[in-house]
Amino acid sequence: MKAKTDLRDLTYSQLAEYMAGLGLPASRARFVFAWLQRPGTRDFSQMADVKREICATLAEHAVISSLVPAAVERSRDGTVKFAFALDDGAVVESVLIPEKGRYTLCVSSQAGCAMGCRFCLTGGMGFRRNLRPSEIVGQVIAVLEHMIGAGVVRTTHRELINNLVFMGMGEPLANYDNLLAALRILMDERGLEFTERRITVSTCGIVPRILDLGNDVRVNLAVSLHAADDETRSLIMPVNKAYGLDDLLAACRRFPLPGRKVILFEYILIKGINDSAGDARRLAEKLHGIPCRINLLPCNESASLDYQCPGEEDILQFQKILRDAGYRTFIRSSRGADISAACGQLASSGKRDEQT
Repeated sequence: MKAKTDLRDLTYSQLAEYMAGLGLPASRARFVFAWLQRPGTRDFSQMADVKREICATLAEHAVISSLVPAAVERSRDGTVKFAFALDDGAVVESVLIPEKGRYTLCVSSQAGCAMGCRFCLTGGMGFRRNLRPSEIVGQVIAVLEHMIGAGVVRTTHRELINNLVFMGMGEPLANYDNLLAALRILMDERGLEFTERRITVSTCGIVPRILDLGNDVRVNLAVSLHAADDETRSLIMPVNKAYGLDDLLAACRRFPLPGRKVILFEYILIKGINDSAGDARRLAEKLHGIPCRINLLPCNESASLDYQCPGEEDILQFQKILRDAGYRTFIRSSRGADISAACGQLASSGKRDEQT
């Protein structure tokens, strides 16, 4: 028996084509698509402005998948981590970060990760599989449902989350086709309508896909750099052995940046590895000519990792060198570290109990 099609895997154009293939009017796809992106939609019978005959045909051939948190943990600083158990037993995590009335959602693109960055607990999990578009979009819809249930009020559902950052579990550009489909679904004006300025995609440096991303969709680009020379970067980020620092930065220079947009470079400071004044000066030299902003992220220490966070004086010196060189440079504090929701800490054990 042929498996039913999950409509939340489909972009608007794919949905219209699918409906036409079932002998349904493609013109009704816009109404179906809007319902698919509405928090709380579980069944075709809920689609009040879609004819019952259309809903019945869709129900015969298709399904509407949904994610329900298997666990929810709340940090002392208000950060909320969601664990989602997928159909095959894989577990992925998303993190909702509140700040001054605004909300940022950190979204996962893979179950586990194959990149093996030495400072990242997710990398230590290994790679299980890519997420489908419905599983990527489903994280957003599930968190919207949680926010609505928690009493967060905005004029429309799409205003509940201000920013989406693809910085959760996995390397987004290693799941490129599914990522692109999910972005098109999330950005579609007939659905949640996240604008390009509200979405950031992070990569550890999959060079061939960086230009693809810039050409295929307009979103913000963040690059996990973490070192200013190939020897150090290869030591802590194995991807650098395939795509060296010069090739990565050359791709960044070619990345299309409309208007006053910049590339965000993320740099985790690790004591004795990449935190010296010389490292800062090399970084300033390497990034010359690239419109950018630099986020310095003091290393999140873990009993599972050998790395340590530098002292405050070294962190401030690193920032000063970059600022003196003309770079907008910020020190970012960890959010949700007490529930293992901070940068590099997502590594789900698969537990399914609810915690609040």
